[in-house]
Amino acid sequence: MGQKTNIYLTLLFVYLCWGQRSNPEGERSSCNQCDLQLACNCSYGGFTRIPMVTDRALTLDLSFNDITGVTSDDLRGHRRLRALSLHGNRVAMIHPSAFDSLWSLEELDLSDNQLTALNHKWFRNLEALQKLNLLNNPYSCLGSRPVFQRLVRLRRLGFGGPALEELKRRDLSGVTELEELTVHGNNLKSYESGALGDVWPLGSVTLSLHGPFLTNTALASAVLADVTYPETPLILEDLHLIGNESVQPFRESAKRRVRKISFNNLFVSDEAIVNLLVALDGVPVTSVFMDGVTLTGEGRWERAKQTDQKSIDEFFVRNVVVLNVFKFVSFLQLGFMLKYPRKVSVINSRVYVMPCNTSHLLSNLQYLDLSDNLLTDLTLTETMCNGDGTMKDLRVLNVSGNALKSLSTVSQQVAKLSKLTHLDISRTGYISMPEGCSWPSTLRYLNISRAKLTTITPCLPATLEVLDLSNNDLNDFILILPALRELHLSGNKLLKLPPGWLFPNLQTLTIQANTLNRFGRADLLSYGRLQDLRAGQNKFACSCDFVYFLQSAIKGGEDVHLADGEESYVCDSPFYLQGEPVAQVQLSIVVCHRVLFVSVSCGVALFVGILLCVLLWRLHAFWYVKMTWAWLRAKRSSLRRRHRRTRVGSEELPSFDAFVSYSERDASWVENLLVPELEEPRENDEDSDQRMLRPLTLCLHKRDFLPGHWIVDNIMSAMERSRRTVFVLSENFVQSDWCRYELDFSHFQLFDGNAGGDEAILILLEPLSTDDIPKRFCKLRKLMSSTTYLEWPQDEERTGEFWRSLRHALRGEDEDDY
Repeated sequence: MGQKTNIYLTLLFVYLCWGQRSNPEGERSSCNQCDLQLACNCSYGGFTRIPMVTDRALTLDLSFNDITGVTSDDLRGHRRLRALSLHGNRVAMIHPSAFDSLWSLEELDLSDNQLTALNHKWFRNLEALQKLNLLNNPYSCLGSRPVFQRLVRLRRLGFGGPALEELKRRDLSGVTELEELTVHGNNLKSYESGALGDVWPLGSVTLSLHGPFLTNTALASAVLADVTYPETPLILEDLHLIGNESVQPFRESAKRRVRKISFNNLFVSDEAIVNLLVALDGVPVTSVFMDGVTLTGEGRWERAKQTDQKSIDEFFVRNVVVLNVFKFVSFLQLGFMLKYPRKVSVINSRVYVMPCNTSHLLSNLQYLDLSDNLLTDLTLTETMCNGDGTMKDLRVLNVSGNALKSLSTVSQQVAKLSKLTHLDISRTGYISMPEGCSWPSTLRYLNISRAKLTTITPCLPATLEVLDLSNNDLNDFILILPALRELHLSGNKLLKLPPGWLFPNLQTLTIQANTLNRFGRADLLSYGRLQDLRAGQNKFACSCDFVYFLQSAIKGGEDVHLADGEESYVCDSPFYLQGEPVAQVQLSIVVCHRVLFVSVSCGVALFVGILLCVLLWRLHAFWYVKMTWAWLRAKRSSLRRRHRRTRVGSEELPSFDAFVSYSERDASWVENLLVPELEEPRENDEDSDQRMLRPLTLCLHKRDFLPGHWIVDNIMSAMERSRRTVFVLSENFVQSDWCRYELDFSHFQLFDGNAGGDEAILILLEPLSTDDIPKRFCKLRKLMSSTTYLEWPQDEERTGEFWRSLRHALRGEDEDDY
């Protein structure tokens, strides 16, 4: 039984191995999220293995997937790749040659994975690498051999994590200079002095040393001693400074004359603040930044008032939380150092007022940022000391994101600040703007964006050079600002560009995301100096003029540069172009030159119509149409008469022996010769057959047509009531309009197979060939060429024979009835 089990397991293993070899790419997916710049964004794709992408890719973002390993084949052939991100995966295994083909790689991010050890072979061919991020992986050391030995161009390096426990002197061998160094060593237990000290020059340093600052200050001091330089900004994260001992490492920084120091996520007590100020006594620290500060004390720092902090030029505090807010004294305890800074920022710290006494202490202040706090119009008045001009050197004031509602109040409070150039009052509750306001004559930059303004008034100062009114509810902008160089109006409801003559010096105009539907060359020409335009994300009506103009501007054919890129300009109408980028729209000549197209089309149609009419006239088409219509109408009348006779039960017998069709010019021959000869009996005729002497009845239009009836109806009725039809042909007959019309209809009626009449009798009064007959009388021409016709003899001796033949033709077989 055991042998059988082993055999089954062996077969299963062979099958699995064979399946993997036969389809080595079977589990790999493809990622097609690559843009025109060959940047492939495959993040959040749920991939468990590096997907296949084009080998021409320059950037590959695989962050936040479920990739667990990188094999030797996953990135083969990507020699052009310059940036690769595997951040936020579960990578625990990387083949030693996985990155060998990435000769052009400049950025590599392996942070937030499961790498328990670093292998120097990963980086042996990455000599072009400039940025490497290895943060937050569970390795405890950087390896037994120098990992970064071959990375001679490396300028940005981040390593460490919760498991990093030791740093040795040779760990950073090969790294000669860095612009940025980030080390996460919150649980660092062993550090060889000089491990980070050989890196020079060093741009900025970010350290996370929570554990060492609490339990091993000697280690923390050694690290700070190696990375602190006067021109190197020092950033410390996740510190808990409680007593005097936790502050001691800063004495090493003080010895190195540190100038810029920042704290992120700082938990600090009153005692620690005092000891820190004492440690930095006389040190030329110019900038102190604190982001995410939790104050556990009551603000009693007067014990540090004897320290020298004259060098502090910038003080930045953001996201401050005071645990004992009701016991907190105030920042007046720092009055000994408030008179020195030129830049003070207290952001998002729930400040509802800065007392006027504190403002008086800020005698050297040039930049004040109190944004995202709880200031109101009333407390702002207290902060600005009721507009008495305190902080006389102030040049920049930012009170954005506060509960301010009165624009006139702000203008009054800053009116006496004779050096104020920049004022930011954005993200406030301004609804209306007064007609007049008092502003300092030095004001050049004003930001009132993200408020609720609906109209603009002369309250705005005419001295402005930069004005930001984006994300309000403005419908128009009519105000003369002669000094304005930049105007930002995005996110409003403007239907058209503001008139350019209002801003003779305007160079930059931003009017994105409005209700603008078009603009043209004439609109932009009104701006004498406009250079950069951002007008995308509007609902453009893609007319021909607008499309041609914008495409010309995109190609650089206009003086104005579209700074927001062609992809921001998309058609909203007409409907069939909705969503289409304007740069890709192709409009036909029918759409763009409708008048010209219609004019040309009508001209062509008129010419073709005239040509067709001439052609139809030459081919007698009109005659055929006219005659067909007349015949159809007469046919219908005839059918009605037949139905009427059928209903009464009687059939009308023909009343005439022949219907005679002749020209009016031949009437004398018909009336003087034909009618007497056929209608009057001749007893002295030599013909012995008396039946042939019986008089015949003829139908003549002059005599027998019913007056008041349509000519065609008369012809049809006469032909229906006649046994024969006699055509008296001559040159007069062919040329006569009346005879032509009569013949036009009659040849249709007579030669129609269903007409019911007998054959026609043709009499030629004079010699007439078929060529003399109009071509439209095709059946008559055919009849003349196939039927014997009677010719009127020129010799009088032969007239008797002519009349006998005519009588015989008219009587024909009808005489058998007698």
